[in-house]
Amino acid sequence: MALVIYGSTVSPFVRKVRVVLAEKGVEYTLDPVNPFGAPPEFAEISPLKRIPAFRDTDVPEPNTLCDSSVICDYLEHKFASPALYPSDPFQRARALWYEEYADSVLAQAVGRGFFFERVVKKILRAPVDEELCQKTLTETLPPLFDYLEKEIGSKDYLAGGMFSIADITVCTMLVNFEHGGGAVDGARWPKLAAYVKRIHARPSFKAFIDEERPYIDKMRAR
Repeated sequence: MALVIYGSTVSPFVRKVRVVLAEKGVEYTLDPVNPFGAPPEFAEISPLKRIPAFRDTDVPEPNTLCDSSVICDYLEHKFASPALYPSDPFQRARALWYEEYADSVLAQAVGRGFFFERVVKKILRAPVDEELCQKTLTETLPPLFDYLEKEIGSKDYLAGGMFSIADITVCTMLVNFEHGGGAVDGARWPKLAAYVKRIHARPSFKAFIDEERPYIDKMRAR
């Protein structure tokens, strides 16, 4: 068996899949792909030219998948233990909702409005729009954090009383927020800040954060 992930280590969507695999103890190969300069043949694996893409050589060709949510759902069915999706139908649906929330509005705010400016543009040696970053910090993100503060409440995890795809997806986006120099304000969002700190301390998350940080620090220092 050989599983291959195509993508960049600092992509929150790639990290999402890697955390799932780490939590399940499954080995894989990471094939680095820069989405801003992907080779032409990458379109054969990922028609939208987005990362991550995925290959399972146990499966007859075509044996590739695209989109982090699709890949993670496949991995949950292929490697059932430990479960990362609640078994209760309603709680599973709640987990999928948080996944969608993180993959859409949270990713757009953190990614395009902050991480792209603070980190990706440094990699591309392009001018940073710090005004956009400040708007993201003061206008775009606060309502999203307000919602997550309310949703986590006194719970340890977002859905089903268990660590799940919901927590993985929300917190992988906030790794990139921290990589860009952001932090969840513990005075304004104490429950969310404590939750994020706890999830990021899990071995599966911490290993990738520690792996990425030297590169991020080097890029931001440019």
